[in-house]
Amino acid sequence: MRHRSIALIVATALLAVGCTAEIPGRPRAAKVVKKEASSATVQVRGSDNGPIDKLAATALTDIEEFWTDSFQTTFNKPWKPLSGGYFSVDTADATAKPPPCTQKAADVEGNAFYCPAADAVAWDRASLLPVLQDRFGEAAVVVVLAHEIGHAVQNRMGITPEAERREPDKYPTILTEAQADCFAGSFVRNVTDGKSARLDINADALDKALGALITFRDPVGTSPEDEQAHGSAFDRVAAFQDGYEQGTKFCAAMSVQNRKFTQRAFTSVKDRANGGNLPFSEMLESVTPDLDGFFKNLATTAGKTWPSPRAEAAQSEPNCSGDQGPVAYCPSDKTIKIDTKDELPALHKELGDYATGTLIASRYAMAELAVFGKPTEGEGASAAALCLAGAYTGAVFQRQDGFGLSPGDFDEAVTVLLQFDYAARDAKGGNPVDPGFERVARFREGVFEGAKKCGV
Repeated sequence: MRHRSIALIVATALLAVGCTAEIPGRPRAAKVVKKEASSATVQVRGSDNGPIDKLAATALTDIEEFWTDSFQTTFNKPWKPLSGGYFSVDTADATAKPPPCTQKAADVEGNAFYCPAADAVAWDRASLLPVLQDRFGEAAVVVVLAHEIGHAVQNRMGITPEAERREPDKYPTILTEAQADCFAGSFVRNVTDGKSARLDINADALDKALGALITFRDPVGTSPEDEQAHGSAFDRVAAFQDGYEQGTKFCAAMSVQNRKFTQRAFTSVKDRANGGNLPFSEMLESVTPDLDGFFKNLATTAGKTWPSPRAEAAQSEPNCSGDQGPVAYCPSDKTIKIDTKDELPALHKELGDYATGTLIASRYAMAELAVFGKPTEGEGASAAALCLAGAYTGAVFQRQDGFGLSPGDFDEAVTVLLQFDYAARDAKGGNPVDPGFERVARFREGVFEGAKKCGV
């Protein structure tokens, strides 16, 4: 039986905590359940009544209440609670009973899923939810469960496995997964707006939860046409943010006609071999003249004179005009100073080449604001620089020739924006856009709407 899972958790999260690589993110178990929270009403089958299942039951009670109200307003018909219920599975116990849509408890290992045939949700309480809580805080558990209920919403919309088989071009997996992420974002917005009786998710907790979405992305280079594609980190975060900002009606209207995906397959053996990443020095040699050309064209088209800022290497973090991080725009001599020895090369190695590209693009963007006579200080300037870095990225993404983006580059941009505020600092190194959730939102505006959205 086909079921909808959280997205390759076995292949990513569990391997990551094991012997291959550590899941990115700083451990901090941010609490999201209110001290005065009313009791959960959802019954969890197979539960051990431990803290993880209590958190799940509390979250699901809130999610059910949210959809009781929102389904009626979105679809003009009442919400039907899940007839099959909720199942907690101890995958470490060989004698544990399997939930619907599985043959044995071990089938759930490292996973959470919605089973349309049984109208039920199940999760691994031994090696999934505790991992999420430990690495990304309790909000990540809430987001995962809200995503699975998003699939239950789809089932009630008529987006069933049968419908997908009949019309695979209308309901590709990457679209249905994005829609579930979108619905999850709508629920979380309800919580952050203070409308939840039981949960409280602040900005820091939300940023960490988005780190979980990034971890559960498709492997870099996965084709969007793959029948198991769940989306890149950028696409998943974008869908979540759209739900957060636009609400359930926006999510319900998502289709292959109106949804843009940035996920791409590798197109060359070389790109696949290096994971889509250029060496640090080669990236600098490629991206700096390309940025100069993009922003020069933007300026001259508007009748402005572009000074072609010199890109200069620095042996440590540049400090020409406040602390802008490892890349700085220096207005006094119109240069872009780049740390080529310490932090930037380290970030390049850890996060990928377009983490480097994103930070450099934001400083060229600051130079562009100066050319247009726009403020280069203050949070408005920081937001505009993020937007322009996104506009450049979107333009490069559309190219057929020359310097272009590799699969995974958008994900690297999202990761560096969530983890660091460097690209969101003004020309004095202050007034960063916070939290990371907002930094990604401003960057996305430029990607999808272009430089005009950025005020130039």
